[in-house]
Amino acid sequence: MDINFLVRENIRALKPYHSARQDYLTGVLLDANENSFGSVIESESIMLHRYPDPFQRELRSLLAERSMVTMDNVFVGVGSDEVIDLLMRIFCEPKKDSVLLLEPTYGMYRVAANIQNVNVRSCLLTKDFQIDLTKVKQQFDPSTKLIFCCSPNNPTSNLLRTEDILELCNLGAIVVVDEAYIDFAKTASLGSQVLSIPNLIVMRTLSKAWGLAGIRLGYAIADKNVISYFLKVKAPYNINALTSKMAIEALQKENEARNKIEAIIKERANLTNQLKSISCVEQVFPSDANFLVARCKDANALYRYLAERNIIVRNRSNEPLLQNCLRITVGTPEENSLLIQAIKEYCR
Repeated sequence: MDINFLVRENIRALKPYHSARQDYLTGVLLDANENSFGSVIESESIMLHRYPDPFQRELRSLLAERSMVTMDNVFVGVGSDEVIDLLMRIFCEPKKDSVLLLEPTYGMYRVAANIQNVNVRSCLLTKDFQIDLTKVKQQFDPSTKLIFCCSPNNPTSNLLRTEDILELCNLGAIVVVDEAYIDFAKTASLGSQVLSIPNLIVMRTLSKAWGLAGIRLGYAIADKNVISYFLKVKAPYNINALTSKMAIEALQKENEARNKIEAIIKERANLTNQLKSISCVEQVFPSDANFLVARCKDANALYRYLAERNIIVRNRSNEPLLQNCLRITVGTPEENSLLIQAIKEYCR
């Protein structure tokens, strides 16, 4: 499959900005109008007065190694949201092309499309929150450039069937699989599949399992040709030196991350069982993520009750298929205890 055919014509012809640090990272650097006398903030390990590596080579190499691909298969963004935004700008002609969303799903896909004036088509998941292949194929046409699959899905918390995702790759559009929560699931990432499926893009993040939401670091794993377009369109220095350093340090702590993931999975099971025992909780859906979806007798009222007690969950009742549903992040044992106690008090 020729990915270039899906890329906007003006993006194919784009001559990207050439930044100083693309050429040299070390030496007597008098080329970028930086402050040669140093920063007002001292740092022994980072030269904050210098622009960072615009290609994040060390970080991308580490992420590639974890994903069993090469550095040329990895793009690093300011959270997955930058990846989503760039996808719209690279592949979708405003007012002409469309993206296909499998809903309910992560809201930023629609927001990014709306910002770029890209048409949005929606296809509901099945009642068990899986891809309805028949309906997707009915919605698909030559204007469809991107299909977004969130797996595990936010807000429904479940994995999408791999065989269904791979079937979508045969349609001829870019299939984007958002794996923000994959570390909490009992299945492997699809990241290495990009080596044989050029129109598959897998998004990952350090915000969830690695506990680094504050540094805003997401990444895409894709065919080398796709990554070259990301690097062509992105801002010259999109990832700052502090974020890169924190991410690189975190990736050296695989064992610590795994311990936290296992603790969350254990607490997820405990929280599920406790919620199921409460009379006003009608259903707790199976979860492959670090959150649960619970259907309640009156989600709006329960949401307000919890908020008044400074316990904040997400009310997803207005989303399709999620009437009277709350999305609850798995907290610490202490946080979950406060949550359960409050729900029991509400249900009395």
